[in-house]
Amino acid sequence: MKILVINSGSSSIKFQLIEMPEKKVFASGMVERIGLEESNIQLKVKGNNIEETRDISNHEAGLELVAKLLLEPSTALLKSADEIDAVGHRVVHGGSTFSKTVVINEEVKGKIKELFSLAPLHNPHNFKGIEVSEKIFKRATQIAVFDTAFFQSIPEEAFRYAIPEKFYLENQIRTYGFHGTSHKYVSEQAIEYLKKDHSKIITVHLGNGCSITAIKNGKSVEHSLGFGPMNGLVMGTRSGDIDQSVIFYMMDELGYSSAEVKKILQQESGMLGLTGYSDLREIEMKAEEGDQRCILALKINAYRVKKYIGAYSAVLNGLDAIVFTAGIGENSDVIRKLVCADMDYLGIHLDLEKNGIRSKDLREIQSVNSPVKIMVIPTNEEIEIAIQTYQLISK
Repeated sequence: MKILVINSGSSSIKFQLIEMPEKKVFASGMVERIGLEESNIQLKVKGNNIEETRDISNHEAGLELVAKLLLEPSTALLKSADEIDAVGHRVVHGGSTFSKTVVINEEVKGKIKELFSLAPLHNPHNFKGIEVSEKIFKRATQIAVFDTAFFQSIPEEAFRYAIPEKFYLENQIRTYGFHGTSHKYVSEQAIEYLKKDHSKIITVHLGNGCSITAIKNGKSVEHSLGFGPMNGLVMGTRSGDIDQSVIFYMMDELGYSSAEVKKILQQESGMLGLTGYSDLREIEMKAEEGDQRCILALKINAYRVKKYIGAYSAVLNGLDAIVFTAGIGENSDVIRKLVCADMDYLGIHLDLEKNGIRSKDLREIQSVNSPVKIMVIPTNEEIEIAIQTYQLISK
């Protein structure tokens, strides 16, 4: 069964063509800078890279170009668009409506549109990807995989905010969570590896966006991102947790509008706000050179993760494993070292030599006497979307 996975972002489209159930990736690629001059499309197939620069005005044009490349005789991937059996779409926000993967119909599309206000930077583009895909891949079953679905198992005492009840009942203000596809994928990989049905795991997704999840027996029970993807850990440009009083002070005393404060906290804060750089590789390099701002920023970043690990260990009443994943989690031995330092009380002991080894494989990096396993597991959201798509249409 050929499944096309589409992750349609604000100015990009990531895609993979996957044969299921073998999980064989025939092709992968990305369309970048949609709507800007000199848009870029990349396609990786059979070890070869195809890259083109051209003007791509919108997502429809981008997806049409993806289809054209997949149908290109030189790639020998598809003879017809009808060869695609299903298209799995990443949809960021499913609200309280969607607790599992669903076949897309008009009712589902209507619900996704209703959730635009909860994820204005993501859901409209996810929706556009669905509409365009329906036109191009007419025979394929269209499937929606929601980032928020994995967190529907979080108990009410964890997902409710201590604000007047009407805001929850009438306006659906509660914790929803994000990066669910990634957390689900790596936690299932960890559970399979550990061979433990009854497990207590903390998954740490560290990229430009960051989040951390407490998972008990395969079900999420607590998560750091909430109503929107801004709170919790320190991120590339997002502040993470901040006292609400700061927001009121910025507006009432410093004269910033709500839109300006939102932009500052979303696009100008986090590691960028602390250092002037948003790329952690650059920050680590500057820290090595003695840049005090970058040294402090790394400490702040790791301290926040450490604090959540402590809290989530309490929520789980124990801990079997910590899993680091995503771009920073998988590749930054510096952050992992800072996070795991001085965690002896919780049974967390890092092996510095193992931590320094670069690999794309699932691996353990704890010392031999560590009661808690410390694991690095590469995430693969596209494979997870393909798995869920295949499972749904194979029933």
